[in-house]
Amino acid sequence: MAQVPSYLRAKGRGRGRGNYSSGMENTHNAAAPGKNTNNTSKPRSAEEKFLQASTAHQQAIQQHIQPEDEEDEEEEDIADDIINTVFKSYSSMSVNENDTNGMQDTAQQDLVHSYRSSSSACLICIETIKKTDAIWNCGGCYAMFHMQCIQKWVREGIYQHAYKSPDGETPSKDIPWHCPKCRTEYQQKDCPSKYICFCGKEANPKFDPWLVPHSCGQTCGRNLKPECGHTCLLLCHPGACPPCPKTVTVSCHCGKQKPRVVRCSAKQWSCGKLCGRKLLCGHHNCQQPCHTDDCAPCPKTSKQPCYCGKEVTTRPCASPEWQCDQPCGRKLSCGNHLCEKICHKESCGPCPRSGDRTCPCGKTNYNLPCTEDVPTCGDTCGKLLDCGIHTCSQRCHTGNCGSCLQLVTKTCRCGQKQKEVLCSKQYLCETKCSAMRDCNKHQCKRKCCDGNCPSCEQVCGKLLSCKNHKCASGCHRGPCYPCPLTVQITCFCKATRITVPCGKEKVTRPPRCNYPCRKPPICHHSSQIPHRCHFGDCPPCGLVCGKQLGGCPHSCPARCHSAVRTIIKDNAVRAGPWEARPMVKEEIVCKPCPPCQVPIPKQCIGLHEISKFPCSEVRDYSCGRKCGRKLDCGNHTCSKECHLVTNAPDTVQHGDNCEECEAGCQKPRPEGCTHSCPTMKCHPGPCPPCKQMLRMRCHCQISVQHVQCDDWIKNREKRESLQSCGGECPKLMPCGHPCGAVCHSGECPNIGKCEKKVSVRCKCRRKKKDFLCKEVKGGKKLECDDICQQEKERKKKSEEEKEKLKKEEELKKQQAELEEYERKTKGRKRRQQKGDQEVQETPSFLQRNSKILFVSVTVAVLAVFAFYLLSQ
Repeated sequence: MAQVPSYLRAKGRGRGRGNYSSGMENTHNAAAPGKNTNNTSKPRSAEEKFLQASTAHQQAIQQHIQPEDEEDEEEEDIADDIINTVFKSYSSMSVNENDTNGMQDTAQQDLVHSYRSSSSACLICIETIKKTDAIWNCGGCYAMFHMQCIQKWVREGIYQHAYKSPDGETPSKDIPWHCPKCRTEYQQKDCPSKYICFCGKEANPKFDPWLVPHSCGQTCGRNLKPECGHTCLLLCHPGACPPCPKTVTVSCHCGKQKPRVVRCSAKQWSCGKLCGRKLLCGHHNCQQPCHTDDCAPCPKTSKQPCYCGKEVTTRPCASPEWQCDQPCGRKLSCGNHLCEKICHKESCGPCPRSGDRTCPCGKTNYNLPCTEDVPTCGDTCGKLLDCGIHTCSQRCHTGNCGSCLQLVTKTCRCGQKQKEVLCSKQYLCETKCSAMRDCNKHQCKRKCCDGNCPSCEQVCGKLLSCKNHKCASGCHRGPCYPCPLTVQITCFCKATRITVPCGKEKVTRPPRCNYPCRKPPICHHSSQIPHRCHFGDCPPCGLVCGKQLGGCPHSCPARCHSAVRTIIKDNAVRAGPWEARPMVKEEIVCKPCPPCQVPIPKQCIGLHEISKFPCSEVRDYSCGRKCGRKLDCGNHTCSKECHLVTNAPDTVQHGDNCEECEAGCQKPRPEGCTHSCPTMKCHPGPCPPCKQMLRMRCHCQISVQHVQCDDWIKNREKRESLQSCGGECPKLMPCGHPCGAVCHSGECPNIGKCEKKVSVRCKCRRKKKDFLCKEVKGGKKLECDDICQQEKERKKKSEEEKEKLKKEEELKKQQAELEEYERKTKGRKRRQQKGDQEVQETPSFLQRNSKILFVSVTVAVLAVFAFYLLSQ
């Protein structure tokens, strides 16, 4: 470690957070503005207290806001001068001003971003880079870092490498380090040891308010990229150098046009004509416009065979060789087998079955013809299985050996549990890791973790300092990096713009623009007085109005008044001093044009006379006469006062808004019609047909029919159909079925012609068949057959057998009931102790006459049963 530079010997951990600026100002405690330090002077009323507090607040606001505004204005003014100074040499070499603006746009944005205060932040300590801080800028991405931050970054990288290396091993000098932003690789010797300017000509450059911060003020002089032999002409500046502005004389890509003078940064140009060079296919020429690099592949197509020649297809001319999906099929050198490779270009090679071959386990050698298969040797396979520990115990066999089926005791990945499992399977326990991940906020929660917990996969999601976006990085420790996005701030016309970090657009003023104002005029004129681009309202228009006045062909001769700024005051009375003062605001108001006084002749609305009025007072008027136009009836005229007639065919006929004739119609009605004329008013020509509906019952008297009076009177021969409801006649015919004909008058037409089907059975009711109703009425019957007679006799015998069995069961049932009854009513012996004599109880009446009663009951039951059978 003695050979390591002194600035790399310290060990640092974590991000630096210190303020490394040598010009840091000391903070001091000041009394709050507006605070009353004299306790003897007390306000006399609430109003005085309010005024005193309000004054103190206003002073505090001005104290915090005013210096920042003044600083921003000063920075903006100085920045414009500095940019013009830096680009002075560069702009002087440009012939086209727009070309210069386009090439220097990126460099100008870097300058503005570097010069504005609080616009750059160190990505290591997440602190603002001040103008007086010692910095180091990356040569790849041109990002700025505090000098001590980048040194600490390099030291920490070496420390981490030494910590991970074996004990006692000295870190090598070849350990590279990378830029924190773009990851550009640097060597240890490239670690910055002193503060230098952007161009590297001056060490520890002093801060000059009239120069770009961290700049020496000299010409940059760095080689431009891409290298063209010229150097940068700008003053020492941050960021990449702009394109080379010098001019050179070069020809186009194809060399067919004469050389011309172009910018060195755009010295490769195209003449636009066809290239014409021979393509790689050797048959066609390049049809693209003049271009750089090699010509594109030939876009034309041609028919090309595959490698094996079995298929031919149309393919791009630039890639004639192709492979089909079929096997090659060519005979191998053995002459017995065909090549099974997919269509290929190279030779098929020797037969894979020729020469010395071994059995599947590889223990026995065979020298057999290619037409014979190699047999298995019968020995144990012995191949090492996929587990890498055990061997296959099967006999010599073809194909894969399979997975290892032996049981071994395995320790899980986290080392907490053991279990006997198959050798081919991995054992993972269900224990979840409780260690914290690298973010130190979330637990690992991975099952059977081996200690190398993965990085936290959750998104940080904290609101960044820009207050517009959230951190999209993974969950991490410490503060988030600044928002990497940028925002463009433009002038009103969008021609001048600057790029600032996201979040600074609210406190950064728009750039000044020297282009003419492109705002459209707010008045009715197509153009306005030329002036420079600006924000806010344009000056008032001083041209003549010239508007076409409404209702007349004359134009307004007054000064433009379509956009006049007018001060509007709020005259509301305040309720007290705590309310805000009346607001005075300025609004743009469009004032009307003055009225036109040119006399214009005007005819009355009824077209009776003509009078003259001023142009602004021209209006429709009535002369007071009667209208006198003919009405629709042809017999009367309109008696209204002179009025505007609309949709009149001529000057004699009436219009839509003339009065209507209110006299009733006096013409006679047609014979049989008892209704009045539908119009009810006087009208020309005959009366219209009567539209009244006559209400009458249909022929079948089910529904009510409504028939137009005019149709009933004129169509006498169609009255039968008009009165019909169109439904089926509900009347029943003698057969009992409905008529079915359309509603009609008189007798039903289908009597004796009923087509309904009727089910007819034979006499024994075994057979069933459908006949038309008219056939059944005609005497058609269904006769029984021999099967019916046999079925009848079989049913009769079956009924007799059932009856006989029923009687036998009934007798058995009665006999059982009688025996049960005798058992229950049989007398019991009682013993009386009268000395040594036994007294027997006298039998009862039922016991003495049980046989007679049984015979009597049986006869009665049989008599009832016989009576029942006879009654059936």
